Amino acid sequence: MRHKGTLSGRLTDGLNVVLLGLLALLMLLPFYYIFVVSFVDAKEFSSSELILWPKNWVSDAYDYILSSKEFIRSMGVTIYVTALGTLVNLVLTATMAYAITRNIWGQRFYVFLVLFTFIFSAGMIPTYLIVKETGLIDSYWSLILPSAINPFNLIVMRQFFMGIPDELSEAAVIDGANDLQIFAKIILPLSKPAIAAFGLFYAVLNWNTYFGAILYLNDPTKWTVQVVLRQLVILNDQDTLASAARDAALAGELPPSETIGMAAILLATLPILAVYPFLQKHFAKGVMLGSVKG
Repeated sequence: MRHKGTLSGRLTDGLNVVLLGLLALLMLLPFYYIFVVSFVDAKEFSSSELILWPKNWVSDAYDYILSSKEFIRSMGVTIYVTALGTLVNLVLTATMAYAITRNIWGQRFYVFLVLFTFIFSAGMIPTYLIVKETGLIDSYWSLILPSAINPFNLIVMRQFFMGIPDELSEAAVIDGANDLQIFAKIILPLSKPAIAAFGLFYAVLNWNTYFGAILYLNDPTKWTVQVVLRQLVILNDQDTLASAARDAALAGELPPSETIGMAAILLATLPILAVYPFLQKHFAKGVMLGSVKG
């Protein structure tokens, strides 16, 4: 066994630090480039092929984006869908995970159904037909209900619940508690790490809702921020850009569409990144504890 005090151990640790540091820098490079380009003025952007540091820092792109009613509305829609969707995800996942840990009739059959959907999915067209026939087209529920429970998260949370000592539940039963009271007063308080970890997973999934919004939302006023980003960055939708200009009553030369796109990407990414520090202390513990017991 290699000891850290030996020369080879120190060299290995140093090499690991260097390699992981380089990997971290590579991961941060796209964010740095997006940040830098979003503050470049139109003249410097048109005259430079690669911008590593702006000569003049300007906030025209951010002023332009924040003056757009479409972008602000889409951010509000995304925040609403993320908050409501994450709540629905956690409630349904936690309750079903707890249910299939109990000794109930057909328990193995229900676990089999979960594993079956984990391996096989209905596909895009059948899912669209179900959403259409249930009247969810152009409704925010079409972005939430089809992905209300993630089978992988459900299985891991079930394993987490199974790791909680049975003696706690048995003592509660002796005191007259039912299953709902046991779940609310014993299981959930002991499951904060798992709830925080999977809450973050679901929040990121809901925040990045894109394909579902393209399929199910025909009303542009209900688009999420990811769809608006597609209009700005990929399609370079001049109608969206012109709308922002009219709203802000901007005069003179407009910022380049590329800098506007970079500013929009950064603004759309920061809110979900800001959530992570509040859940970081529970994140690793919640995932690891849920995956230990088989």
